[in-house]
Amino acid sequence: MGLMFPMESKSILECLLFVAKEPLTLKTMAQILELPEHDILLMVEELVTEYNNTPHGINIKYVANGYQLCTRPEFAPYIEKLYKPQNSYGLSKAALETLAIIAYKQPITRAEVESIRGVRVDSSIGTLAEKNLVREVGRKEGPGRPMLFGTTPAFLRYFGLRDLLELPDPEEFAARHEQLDQLKFDVEPNSD
Repeated sequence: MGLMFPMESKSILECLLFVAKEPLTLKTMAQILELPEHDILLMVEELVTEYNNTPHGINIKYVANGYQLCTRPEFAPYIEKLYKPQNSYGLSKAALETLAIIAYKQPITRAEVESIRGVRVDSSIGTLAEKNLVREVGRKEGPGRPMLFGTTPAFLRYFGLRDLLELPDPEEFAARHEQLDQLKFDVEPNSD
């Protein structure tokens, strides 16, 4: 694919993706560059092709309804050396089980999660909310109108998902968390 756009526009786009703390939507990038969203999409695709055709340590990924500059997974061991244990969500088995139930059954009440797990989940839900992986998404109709919980955009970013339709089979969920936890991803808590 030849260069279809001025290098400056693609360079600006690259800068925006580099400094953004969250995935950028086509709409946001189009407004900043004052270009049609279709042109932005083509530029993003050109950048992805350039990154894939030459030896780069980064690429652009579509996650949580936006585009984000990210490192290539094969270089994870080096990033791990740089960022050892800080920046990890470090979820306990109990919190991970609670997160999986919420992810697959949302919206769901605390009592419904407890009936599935068979134990109290106050602590786990508190931890997950503090780490901005789950949040209150409404109230259930009925006695006491209990809070309903669901996952956040930070959850999608952490697991590298475009949307909830990309959730892996439940058995793969724990394995994916273990991989990500080893990478010690830097996802800002409470950034939403």
